[in-house]
Amino acid sequence: MKKLQADVCVVAAGLSGLAASITCAEQGLKVITIEKAKVTGGAASMGMGPLGVETRQQRMKGVNLTADEAFLKLMHYTHWMGNARLIYDYLRKAGDTIAWLEDMGIEILFQGGTLYTPERMRAFAQPEQTQHTVAPVNGGKIGPRVAATMTKRMTERMQELGVELLLETPGKKVIMKDGKAAGVLATDANGEEIEIESKVVILACGGYSDNIQMIKDNLGFNWGEDLFSFRIPGNVGDGLKMAWECGAAKSRMTMELMYQIPDNLNHFDLEGAFRQPLLWVNKLGERFVPEDCIGNTATMGNCILNQPGHTCFTIMDSDTLKYYKKKGVDFPGVQGTEVFDHFDAAAAAAKEEGYKYYFEADTIEELCEKTGIKLAGLQETLEQYNNDCDFGRDTVFNKDYHFLRPVRKGPFYALQSFIGAYGTLGGVKVDWKFRCIDKDWEPIPGLYSVGTDCCDIYGDTYPFIMPGNTMAFCLSSGRLAGEHVAEYINQ
Repeated sequence: MKKLQADVCVVAAGLSGLAASITCAEQGLKVITIEKAKVTGGAASMGMGPLGVETRQQRMKGVNLTADEAFLKLMHYTHWMGNARLIYDYLRKAGDTIAWLEDMGIEILFQGGTLYTPERMRAFAQPEQTQHTVAPVNGGKIGPRVAATMTKRMTERMQELGVELLLETPGKKVIMKDGKAAGVLATDANGEEIEIESKVVILACGGYSDNIQMIKDNLGFNWGEDLFSFRIPGNVGDGLKMAWECGAAKSRMTMELMYQIPDNLNHFDLEGAFRQPLLWVNKLGERFVPEDCIGNTATMGNCILNQPGHTCFTIMDSDTLKYYKKKGVDFPGVQGTEVFDHFDAAAAAAKEEGYKYYFEADTIEELCEKTGIKLAGLQETLEQYNNDCDFGRDTVFNKDYHFLRPVRKGPFYALQSFIGAYGTLGGVKVDWKFRCIDKDWEPIPGLYSVGTDCCDIYGDTYPFIMPGNTMAFCLSSGRLAGEHVAEYINQ
C-alpha cells in the first residue's frame, strides 16, 4: 500500500473541489487532491458561468443588487428553508469569487438585461442580473460547456500552487481516528491502494446524478421512464456514502428539476424550436399551463411533474412553422435565436436516427396515434384553442394574444418533453463552516463537505430569480471551506 501525507485531502476535482484545493493551497497548506475521472471539472465543464453579486461587471452596467438584498430575496423565495448563516456567507463571497477567477486569467462576461420587460414575457418573476458567463474560447458562441475553460485554468492554478493531483484515483473511505477525520483510503489507476494521511478531509464528489438506484430510492423517479436528467459519469454518491459512514447526518435530498427532451444535447436545435409559446398539452390532450410561462424551466418542470407520466407534448402546424422560419423565435433560450434556420436539418436528423420523441403527422388523428395523446381530449382542446386564436383572447389561461396561433393545417409537428434535472442536491448536513455534522448537530472534527453534496439552500425549486446559483455555490463553498479549514488546522 502506498502512503502519502498532507494537511488536507480533497476528494474529487470538480468545481467545488478545485476551489477548495486552490484556497487551501493559498493558505499555505499542503494539499493532495484525488479525482476518479481522467480529467478534472466534473459537471461544471458543461455549464456556462456562476452567479455574482456586487461585481465590477454589474457596476459597469448599472446593476446595483447588493449581497444583503440577494440574501433576503433568496430566503423569502425559499421560505427560509435553508441554513441562513451559510447562505448569507455564500452570497457575500460570490462577488469576490468572480474577481478571484479573473485574477487567475479567466475572462468573465456579463451582458445584463433590459431594464423593463413585461411580466409574462420574463423567464421568471422579477429576475436579477446575476449570471456571469465564462468567455468562450476564441470569441465563440456563448452556450453550454463554455465553463470548461474555467475548470481547465483552475486546474492549472491548483498545480501552480503545488497541489498534488492524482487522477483516476477514486476515494473509497474516510479514515477516522479518535473521532476525527484523519485521511482517505483510495485506489489508483492500477488498482493499488493508497492511504493518504491528512488533518482534514474535504468531500467534493458532486452528488449522485449517475446512480439510478439512488435516485429512485431517495427521490422516487425511474430514470429513462419519467426522468431524463443529466448523468455525469462517476457521480454515484461517493461523497454522501463516505460522509454517512463517518456519522454525518442526512440533509434533504432534491434535484434541480427542469424539463427537457431525452438526449437533448444531440437534438439541441430541435428542442429550442419547440421551447416556444406554442400549444402544450398532456397525454389527455389538455392544456395545463399558460404557454407564455414556459421560459422558466424550473417551474415548468414542476408543472410537467403534475401531469400523467411526468410528460407533455408541444404541437405546431405548418403555418406556425412557416411563421417562425420567417420571423424568428419568440423566446430566445440557451439554444440561441437561430433554431428555426436549422429546423429542417434537425428534424431530418431526428427522423433518420429514429428518435422516438419527435413526431410528424398529416392529420390530428395520425398525430394522436403516433404520440399516444387522447384523441377526444385533443380535439376538444383544439376546438376551443383555435376559436380563441380567431377571437384573439385565451379564455382558458389568458396567454398573451401575441402568441395565439391556431393548430389547423397539416402537416403537424410535435415534440415530447419530460422531467429533467441539472443534477442532484443535498444529502450531507453541514454547519455554516461546511463541517459535516452528526445527528446531534455536533461537527465531526476534520470532515468537511462542499458543493452539491451539501447544497440544501433552494427549498423545493431552483431559484431562477438569481441565475447561476449552483455553480457559484460550488465555487464559494469550496473557498469558504478552505478558509475555515486553515483556521481549524492553525488552531
